Amino acid sequence: MRHQTLGLAACGFGIAALAVAPVAGHHAFEVDFDTGNTADLAGFVTKVDWVNPHAFVFINIESENGEVENYSIELGPPYALVRGGWQRQTVRIGDAITMENVAMARDGSNRAGATRQSALVLADGQRMVLR
Repeated sequence: MRHQTLGLAACGFGIAALAVAPVAGHHAFEVDFDTGNTADLAGFVTKVDWVNPHAFVFINIESENGEVENYSIELGPPYALVRGGWQRQTVRIGDAITMENVAMARDGSNRAGATRQSALVLADGQRMVLR
């Protein structure tokens, strides 16, 4: 009887530990991005990361003083992009695109996050959802 009780206690502890672990892995969007500070970013794609939990598009943007800056735009998860009509080849390196209404990084870095109001506009005018 004693062995069964210890086994159940150990099993319960293991399940509790597994239940807590995923909670620390994700963060709220508002921690990194300011939804009150949005912008349209136009440039050329330098990289596409089709990864979980969020896909990313990197673009080069020419600043007002003529310098080229690389921005990272965090999109929704790949499964949501596919549901919205995306394919892995929707955006390719070298494509001219505009990311509309993306939330800028709170820390002032060259990062932005797609909101439900954001859209990607391809060179042919096609609009794609980002979340």
